[in-house]
Formats: sequence, structure tokens, C-alpha cells
Amino acid sequence: MKLAVPGVRAVSAILDRPPDARFLYVVAHGAGAGMRHQFLESVTARLAESGVATLRYQFPYMEEGRKRPDPPHIAERTVRAAVAAAADAAPDLPIVAGGKSFGGRMTSQAQSRDPLPGVRGLVFLGFPLHAPGRPGDRRAEHLNDVTVPMLFLQGTRDALADLDLIREVTNRLGSRATLHVLEGGDHSFKVLKRVVSLSLCRI
Repeated sequence: MKLAVPGVRAVSAILDRPPDARFLYVVAHGAGAGMRHQFLESVTARLAESGVATLRYQFPYMEEGRKRPDPPHIAERTVRAAVAAAADAAPDLPIVAGGKSFGGRMTSQAQSRDPLPGVRGLVFLGFPLHAPGRPGDRRAEHLNDVTVPMLFLQGTRDALADLDLIREVTNRLGSRATLHVLEGGDHSFKVLKRVVSLSLCRI
């Protein structure tokens, strides 16, 4: 698919709808890799097996082969275009939105400024709470203005989200937020072989 984004060139998108789809997840990529990165390929394939349709899309900078992410106003405009395209492509399916790291944060910022039409919840695949080695929670302040339910999937070794801090953030958000911790996972949910071995020993 091609998505028309006001003020910039059209960007590419991929709609994957399994026959038994129950809802549609509009999923944005992270800052350093596009929608065809192995991480998103794997996540969307597994979701399809579970009856979840997905719409992946590129931000303009990634579409143009640039390394520096778009400024928030362009990224958020792209999020809105993707959500609108998802509603047109699958008007019968409930919609949730979010994405990997930068993509999830741009989605939540867009939602906090002006609710995304039809979006019933946000799903973060590793929310980037802070820069590596610089713990803080300022990047989460806008989440106070998000009124839809939010699901945070976070690895315990995530260098961009200190586990204690992300727990504090989700606790402050109350019933709107659910935190699911992936034991041993890093920012891309990769688990150390040692952790996998210990888990198998407990089975």
C-alpha cells in the first residue's frame, strides 16, 4: 500500500489480514530500522497466527533512506495517516495502535495531542523511556493525557527503560496501563541464552 501523508511524500505500508482477524494493530517501526526489519516481520507473523491483523508503515525519513528521524509533527502526521488508512482498509475491525520504540512514542504523542479516530488502545513494543545510561521519565509525561488503555511490553534488560522507572510510570497511569515484563529481554526482546536455559530447567 501507499499512504498519502499531508505535506510530505507518500510512504509505503503493508496490510496483513488473516481470515480470522479479530482486530487490527497499526504498528510503527523503531528509529533505526524500517517496517521490514526482522523484529517487525516476526512480530506481525506471530500476531497473524493469533488472529490479529496488522498495518505496518514507514515514516518519511525511512522511506527516503535518511538516518535522522522525522521531527515529531511529521511523525505524528504519518501516524494519523496510517490510522486513517487502516480504518478505510478494514472498517469492520476494531483498531489499536502503537509500535516499536520511537514508533510507539510518536503514536502516543499523537494520541495525547488529539485522540486518533477509532483507536481503542495503544500497544508499545518497548517504550523508549529514556536514552541509554540516562534514566528519567520525562518522555512519559504526555501519557497522562492519553485516555485509552495502554499495554507496555518491556524487557527486564531494556537499556532504554529502567524497569523500576517504567513500573512507576505505569502505576501512576493506574487502570489505563498494563505492564507485561519479558524476563531477560532487551529493547528488542532478545533473551540471553543463559536465561533461556534457566527457564527450561524450571519446566
